Amino acid sequence: MLDRFTTRLIRPAVQALARPLVHLGISANHITWAGFILGLLAATSVAAQAWMAGLVLLLCSRLCDALDGAVARSSAGATAVGGFLDIALDFVFYALMVLAFAIADPSRNALPAAVLLTAFVGTGSSFLAFAALAAQRGLHNPQYPDKSFYFLGGLTEATETLALFCAMCVWPDYFAPLAYGFAALCFVTWMGRIAIGVQLLADAPARPQQQATHQDKLPAKLGQDTGV
Repeated sequence: MLDRFTTRLIRPAVQALARPLVHLGISANHITWAGFILGLLAATSVAAQAWMAGLVLLLCSRLCDALDGAVARSSAGATAVGGFLDIALDFVFYALMVLAFAIADPSRNALPAAVLLTAFVGTGSSFLAFAALAAQRGLHNPQYPDKSFYFLGGLTEATETLALFCAMCVWPDYFAPLAYGFAALCFVTWMGRIAIGVQLLADAPARPQQQATHQDKLPAKLGQDTGV
């Protein structure tokens, strides 16, 4: 819900930070991996109940998540590989942060962590399933022009998730109510994405299938021969 506004707010600072990285020859994919490693360290710190260290590493990780796109646009441009790595590593990072809080205090946090992870599966699966089908039909979201795929928004986007993790690091004793509350918002987001996704896909004309070439048919033939 807030991503469009926070992106505009931080864009000048992020672009300023991206320029020297481009001049140093640091690629967007390098920054994506660095952000993921920092996220792993943040989760490790949280699991060890080093809350403030986890918070600092968390913020550094998300700074890299903002920088990789800016670096990509300032150099060779966004690529399919970059977009794939960004979303795939982000989803694992989100799950690891929730798992870290469960490890930090299993007796109190295990159930709310499981509920929150289930909610993440709902929002994540609806998000990615729609993006894949929207790409097949040539749909684009003008509200998020910098995204590598159709970005279907909602109440719980990256900004809200970051705020949640920061609050959990600052007030770890309130993990359970924060997790349950955010899971409820994820459920609302999931229902909204299902409704909007069904409507947009129903209204979008399917692209005509291109006639398959000999090279297109060959992998399918091999799959049939080998039983794959």
